Amino acid sequence: MSLGTRYNGQGGASPEDTGAVIAVAERVGRAIETVIEGKPDVVRIALTVLIAEGHLLIEDIPGVGKTMLAKALGRSVDCSVQRVQFTPDLLPSDITGVSVYHQERNEFEFNPGPVFANIVLGDEINRASPKTQSALLECMEELQVSVDGATRPLERPFMVVATQNPADMEGTYPLPEAQRDRFMARVSVGYPTPQAELDMIDTHSSRSPLDDLAPVAEAADVRAMVEHVRGIHVAPGIRRYVVDLVTATRTSSALRFGASPRATLHMVRAARAYAALEGRRYVVPDDVQALAVPVLAHRLLPTPEARVERRTPEDVVSDIVARLPIPGPQ
Repeated sequence: MSLGTRYNGQGGASPEDTGAVIAVAERVGRAIETVIEGKPDVVRIALTVLIAEGHLLIEDIPGVGKTMLAKALGRSVDCSVQRVQFTPDLLPSDITGVSVYHQERNEFEFNPGPVFANIVLGDEINRASPKTQSALLECMEELQVSVDGATRPLERPFMVVATQNPADMEGTYPLPEAQRDRFMARVSVGYPTPQAELDMIDTHSSRSPLDDLAPVAEAADVRAMVEHVRGIHVAPGIRRYVVDLVTATRTSSALRFGASPRATLHMVRAARAYAALEGRRYVVPDDVQALAVPVLAHRLLPTPEARVERRTPEDVVSDIVARLPIPGPQ
């Protein structure tokens, strides 16, 4: 029996609102799956991050559909989308924008950069220098951009969907810890199944399925889903469970850098969104367990000993989840 059957919801979100969230999310999910076949778990995490007001990092080897997933998510929602191709010569002003002096008017005019959009697709983010990567820090955390002494707010919803190749590949820079910590979750697309790859030959060989992808939701729908998710109930026992999980990463002998308090907040927000997508008005331990690796692993730094033993942060988080006591019914 699932742990979710033992919990009763106490949240303020109504069943009607929950049904509306599911309906919109299912439309967006089906639209993405017309492009990314055979990866329902990856699509579910992407939707979770979207309605939890987070940012998504997609890490995998070249050619498995990282950029395709990011584009499909952006095209499924009728909102402003901008793409940035990160390269070694990219400058911070290429992302945030720059003020240009007009001599005839004797004044500066601000030309906004691609970050002034609802969904920003950062392709191969770790091919730019850390200085350029840091241009996203303020907007990802505070939903604003400061340029030339002026602070400009960003329109909601705002989501950064970044792709990156593994750090040991040629021509990549490791993402700074502060940058990784601002991403709510990290997913890997992985290789498709043989059947999905056969289907891909039919659907991708003649034309891109993105050409036929039309928006199935609006920015207002996403904002409404975000407001609904904030009302999902998180019982005291679940909150303590999340805190114990994050604290365990800070005391693990296999990690030299545990998860931050921001990770705790991201975990709770993501669990609320995950519960809403499951049709519930309350969070259960199943939600936290399903999100533990995507939300926490990319923030953690293993010790040299763990690297020698080939223990990844994903392995450490899975071990912590396996041994951490599950809270009783609330």
